[in-house]
Amino acid sequence: MAASAAAALVVTLVTVTPASAATPRGPGHEGMEGPPPAVSNAVQPAVAGVPGIDVSHYQGTINWTSVKNAGIKWAYIKATESTTYKDPTFNANYTNAYNAGLIRGAYHFARPADSSGAAQATYFATHGGGWSADNHTLPGMLDLEGSCASVAWIRDFYNTYKAKTGRDVVIYTSASWWNSCTGGSSAFASLTPLDVASWGGSSPTMPRGFGAYTMWQYTDSGSVSGISGAVDRDTFNGSEARLLALANNTP
Repeated sequence: MAASAAAALVVTLVTVTPASAATPRGPGHEGMEGPPPAVSNAVQPAVAGVPGIDVSHYQGTINWTSVKNAGIKWAYIKATESTTYKDPTFNANYTNAYNAGLIRGAYHFARPADSSGAAQATYFATHGGGWSADNHTLPGMLDLEGSCASVAWIRDFYNTYKAKTGRDVVIYTSASWWNSCTGGSSAFASLTPLDVASWGGSSPTMPRGFGAYTMWQYTDSGSVSGISGAVDRDTFNGSEARLLALANNTP
């Protein structure tokens, strides 16, 4: 986002002291990308903020009107990975979420060993990851889990995506991935909204280098009307007005 909008958003965020939390699983099985587990019988925690979800083809056919009626306000939807793959349910999910009235965005699963950050950002931006100020579209998200990406690779992706869309890409990662793969880099803390994956606990375990989060994926085994089986549950760290400001790139 523009520097002024980014600064305005950060003011609403909460500085977090790391707390103990479950560490997302390994490559191909964690966070947004992996097949969901069975829905837990445990009561889902009450988490403050604006409720959201993230989905891919693993969730099958989604009734987005039911999702909206269940109180979900926003969603991230898998679009692409590498430079050759597009999620087969993306077009339907992206359109139907919009028509149901959700604010939604697309995400790209990083495959840093396959090609440059610039090549993957270009593919993403032209296969679902674009942006428009229409009250319904969040900036694209870069899903960092599994194989390590370097800070240089992430910066290549970030710079290319911003050049093509005018927006700062959102970074999705866990403390374990970020700390191991980037050494806890602070290179993006003032540039990109953070969606932190941290399951369990009353607050997320933060990656080093980030002082605040914009979104928190707090479980991978949530349940929502309109989705059969488990789904990642998220919360936006702010009000609905701030969520809309993030979508529209306004102060």
